[in-house]
This record gives sequence, C-alpha cells and structure tokens, in this order.
Amino acid sequence: MKLRSIIFSMIMVMSTLSIAADKPLRVGMVTDVGGVNDQSFNQSAWEGLQKTKKDLGIKVSYQESKQDADYQANLETLYDAGNDLIWGIGFKMADAVLKAAKQNPKQKYAIIDYSFGDKTPPNVVGVMFKAEEGAFLAGFIAAKMSKTNTIGFIGGMSVPIIHSFQYGFKAGAKQANKNINVLEQYSESFTDAAKGKAIANQMFSKNADVVFHAAGAVGDGVIEAAKEKNKMAVGVDRDQNYLAPKNVITSSMKRVDNAIFQIVSDFKKGNFKGGTTQNFGLKDGAVDVAPTTEKMIPAALLKEVNGLKKKIADGKITVPSTEKDFAVFVKTLK
Repeated sequence: MKLRSIIFSMIMVMSTLSIAADKPLRVGMVTDVGGVNDQSFNQSAWEGLQKTKKDLGIKVSYQESKQDADYQANLETLYDAGNDLIWGIGFKMADAVLKAAKQNPKQKYAIIDYSFGDKTPPNVVGVMFKAEEGAFLAGFIAAKMSKTNTIGFIGGMSVPIIHSFQYGFKAGAKQANKNINVLEQYSESFTDAAKGKAIANQMFSKNADVVFHAAGAVGDGVIEAAKEKNKMAVGVDRDQNYLAPKNVITSSMKRVDNAIFQIVSDFKKGNFKGGTTQNFGLKDGAVDVAPTTEKMIPAALLKEVNGLKKKIADGKITVPSTEKDFAVFVKTLK
C-alpha cells in the first residue's frame, strides 16, 4: 500500500508539472500616453508582442495610458492578471516600473528606453537602443537630398533618449555636407500633432525642405505638413513611408518589436537577464533606416548609406549621442 501511495503521489506531481509546462506564458505591456496606435514605438512594441503570440505561443495583452498618472494602476492591473512578464514602454514609466518591481520582487518586469544602471533591481531588465546610429544614416540622407541646404529636426521632449536622435541626425547631416544648416526645435510633447505641424510649417517657411521628427504622435503633424507643402519628411521608430508615400523619404527605425521579441524569447527559454540593461544597435538589426528608403533615394546614395552602415557596425565610425560628443565629432570632419 505504501509503494502504491508513493507511485500515486509521483504521478500527481508529474501531472502537475506537465500542466505547468503546457501553460502558456503571459506577457503584458503598459503603453505611455502615446497609446498603442501611435504610429511609433508603442505600436512597434505591441507588434513585437503580437509576434511572440504568433511564433512562441505567448498570451499577450496591453493597458493603454491616457496620462502619466495611469502608469502605476496599469502595471497593477497586469500584475493582478497573472502576467509572467510585464513591460513598461518608454522612459516616462521608469519611476512606476521601479516602484512596482520593489513592491513585487518575484514579478518580472522590463522597460523600453531606460536603464537603472547599477541600481537595476534583480527582477527588471532595461532595454536601450543606439538610436543615434539610425538617425545618423537618416541625417546623411536628408542632407544629400536637400536642395536648399537647410533641413530640420523636431524633438518631442528634451531628454537623453531624444538627444541621441538629435545629435546622431546632425552628425550624419554634417558627414554628408559640413555646411548644412540644421534647424532645431522641441515640441515638449509626444502627442500634440497640431503643434508638430505648426513647427514643421515654420521650418519650411525658413527654407528647410527636409524635416525629421523624433516626437511620437507629434510627428503625424510633421508628416502632414510635408505632404501639404510637397516637402520631404523623415519618420521615426517605424517605417512611416505609408503615411505619405511621396514625401517620407526614409525613417530612422528603432526596432522595439525585435528587441521585445528577443527578450521574451530568452525569457521563455529561462534566460531572464534581471538586474541588467540590454543594448541594441545597428549590428543587432535593432536600428536602421526603413526598407522603403531604397525606393525613395538614388541608387548611388543608397550605396553610400550601405557603406556607412558597415563602418558603424565595424566600429570605424562612432556616432555621437550627446551635444559634447557631437562637438568632438564635427572637429574630425574634413
């Protein structure tokens, strides 16, 4: 009887383990205020999660934030729903993610566009991108395509992650044409498309014929202005050519979808790199210019861009991401 009892217990344990193994992982994400259909990095993040559902069998969900005050409650909603991994999308969620991670030390979290450095909790993975590398290529294209010798940059908020786009773009433009004039302005928003349109129109009136935005949904207005004025625009994060097929000549892509897929795939394999920051760049296939670029620029220019990609990937060109590094970079140009 004792042997039979032991065998029965072993069968029950094995059955329970089998059920647990067959249970799909649950992964959820909280958007920032741009929302899941922002045509930018929130949307790219959701596309990455949808790919994990299709390719890895992950059960996915999201909570949209209408205002910053929603972050904490949305993280709690996903925690209460039993998600195995919870994503915060965007640097603005850093405080909320840190608080949630400390309150729930057994829960796994990840955040896009933020690093807690050596203070990263063991249950959190930070994800950063070398956005300056893709922006450098976009700046090179913008300067080469400009007929007025004046181009523009519109940022969302003046924070380090946007500075990397700004100075990478300017460096690429100066690499193409040391005398290029770059107009710069921040919208102090990631959602106000009307403000993006107004700033872009001001730049077009000042002789700019190409404008790049790194401003989330603000960029919808920038691209609309380019379309109405028959000027050129440079998109961000995703390939935004579809928003104005004749006007968006390239996009500085930040493949949030690829990074999320990679982190979730590793997590499923039992390889969660908690307490660290994962950095993704051009050589990882995480930043680049958009595939539609080859339809929008001359073949000779595309060849030059491909040459620059190789130099960046090989470490022969170090792209600046700050004002200080940009000043040093410009001094190296002949």
